Amino acid sequence: QVQLVESGGGLVQAGGSLRLSCAASGSIFRINAMGWYRQAPGKQRELVVVISSGGITTQANSVKGRFTISRDNAKNTVYLQMNSLKPEDTAVYYCNAAGVDDSKRQFDSWGQGTQVTVSS
Repeated sequence: QVQLVESGGGLVQAGGSLRLSCAASGSIFRINAMGWYRQAPGKQRELVVVISSGGITTQANSVKGRFTISRDNAKNTVYLQMNSLKPEDTAVYYCNAAGVDDSKRQFDSWGQGTQVTVSS
């Protein structure tokens, strides 16, 4: 079992910043990719940004230049620095991690989600 614990969501005014954190724990052999997805009310969950173990990132066009992902492999933790927030960034943000557990089985785990609300 691999568990993800997120923190850092909240309410912020447009133009403000928030930093999300996600720590993975459990029977982890290797994490290949970690990242963030979000789901706004009435919409499907969408990719925000993911980062590979080698530091390669893939991100949505809507957040380029505003959001930055970083990763501490030693701590199995990923961070999302969100700047210049817009009301359309309002959503529940979910952490995701994919990799291999100690039994050499692949896992794909999700956090419980953290609410980010941006007021105009």
